[in-house]
Amino acid sequence: TYFHKLLFDISEALTTTELDALKFLSLDYIPVSKLEGIQRPQDFFKVLQEKNMMEAGNLSYLKELLFYISRIDLLETRLGSSREEMERELQVPGRAKVSAYRQLLYRIAEDLAPEDVKDVKFLLQEQIPRNKLQDNAAMLDVFIEMEKKGILGEDNLSKLKTLCANINISLLKRIEEYELKFAGSEPCCATCKGRGAPGGQCSFTNCLSSQQLEVYKMTSRPRGVCLILNNHDFAKAREAVPELRHMKDRNGTDVDAAALRRVFSKLHFTIAEYKDLTAEEIRKTVNIYKCEDHKDKDCFVCCILSHGKKGIIYGVDGQEVPIQELTTSFTGRNCRSLAGKPKVFFVQACQGEACQKGVTIETDSGKQDSSIETDARFQLDCIPTEADFLLGMATLQDYVSYRSTRQGTWYIQALCQHLEYSCPRGEDILTILTAVNREVSRKTCMPNAEKQMPQPSFTLRKKLIFPVN
Repeated sequence: TYFHKLLFDISEALTTTELDALKFLSLDYIPVSKLEGIQRPQDFFKVLQEKNMMEAGNLSYLKELLFYISRIDLLETRLGSSREEMERELQVPGRAKVSAYRQLLYRIAEDLAPEDVKDVKFLLQEQIPRNKLQDNAAMLDVFIEMEKKGILGEDNLSKLKTLCANINISLLKRIEEYELKFAGSEPCCATCKGRGAPGGQCSFTNCLSSQQLEVYKMTSRPRGVCLILNNHDFAKAREAVPELRHMKDRNGTDVDAAALRRVFSKLHFTIAEYKDLTAEEIRKTVNIYKCEDHKDKDCFVCCILSHGKKGIIYGVDGQEVPIQELTTSFTGRNCRSLAGKPKVFFVQACQGEACQKGVTIETDSGKQDSSIETDARFQLDCIPTEADFLLGMATLQDYVSYRSTRQGTWYIQALCQHLEYSCPRGEDILTILTAVNREVSRKTCMPNAEKQMPQPSFTLRKKLIFPVN
């Protein structure tokens, strides 16, 4: 039948990790002993049918599960729903079936980095059998073992709070916020009448205010232009500017450009790449796209790969172009066809200060034999005060960033990987950039354990999501 063909198609699209997530979110309805033996999504769906939680005319629970695990693509293509529809539906009292407690644990598991999970397992060695804490045990599995041992429950979060206090203080704050909203017998908020009990009436989504964030329109084909300014050869700068005579070529930048082309092509952008531009050529190129008619497009993206310093980027002739000049070219006043639409800039450009020597890591600075690059510091005037801008900088003020001659920069490579993974799952750009921050901040350049911390800044008014389908 069509119903079973639909479930089969959905099951074929689910990964093992996603199946584990669905099983975990359903623990309030299906005993763990029954779920442990399920290895295929088809078998999980059969159990949901046996429990009368899913039938041909009612797929609301399946939609809810797919929403929580961010498979928005399946919601849209297979079930005819959307992120916005689900957010509205799950605000209705009694609509959400997954308890706030179960959602809390799932979100915590999602936000724990692999290193954090290892730390949790180490701290639980006295309470959980070691064979349950092996390297291949996911965090959701650990939570299940904690529940079995009675050290975790809806009204027993003390151990989890202690773990988070040691590993990730932001997660501790999330648990405390959950307790304030959902613990006890009082309703969690004025609009949500539920009490957060398992299978009950309340969820995080229920308690979102009625002022749900809108989402930028992103339906045009193509979505817009992705402009890539890729400067590699700085021979002209070395010849023309005495103080830049030691500025090196940016070996590895083509790897970044290729990754950007690949990802933004998948996101349905028209790619326009320009290589080795002088400062004047950068200005002329930006002016071309400033004057272009974007009325049939939903977005504009500009990726800048070059040397730079303190809020400027260099042309290959060693002349300076302020980042502010580039971003303000696309304000509503200067580019009317992009008014009200998101303008996104990713900047990988250095200040020119080196910190250590290396072999496979080079610098975007003017110092010879350097092994690191120090990116242009984010400055408040780099991003227009007008709405709908996003500026992604590779590093915080005064901190270094890294570029491999073979693998590209830490920041651009992490950005592309997370866009490629998370956009099909319906994640918004700020969530994705937070994940990029986490990944890059955990990297270390030996031998001096140098670190890097990217920083996005934005005046976005809505969620920015790049649908793949």
